[in-house]
Amino acid sequence: MPAFLTPYFVLRFICAFFFIPHIVGKFTAREASEGFFRAAGLKPPGTWVWLAMLSEIVLVVLLLANFKIYIVAWLACAYLGVAAIAVFKVSKRWLWHIGGGEFPLFWGICCGVLAAMTPH
Repeated sequence: MPAFLTPYFVLRFICAFFFIPHIVGKFTAREASEGFFRAAGLKPPGTWVWLAMLSEIVLVVLLLANFKIYIVAWLACAYLGVAAIAVFKVSKRWLWHIGGGEFPLFWGICCGVLAAMTPH
């Protein structure tokens, strides 16, 4: 089986790739992103948008570069756990398709599984 078709590679790729729309969204929907961080109680919201965006860029690059995956995947898991809590705090919803925290929690669990699968 080619290396890019292994379950490990696919999981690592999707854990990284799904950050990209979130990064783009923080650029293209800046006011909405700031509104979310404001509603979550994080001040100043503009700083948190940039911090989140920078964190996501670093996570994408390191995951795609296959660099220190054990550590990076656990960091992504924790980051997405915090994101899930913030989304639930703001939206008071569980289902992701109506703005709830289900998706970041699922994605964070996937990152945790990736970390657990990675030799260290």
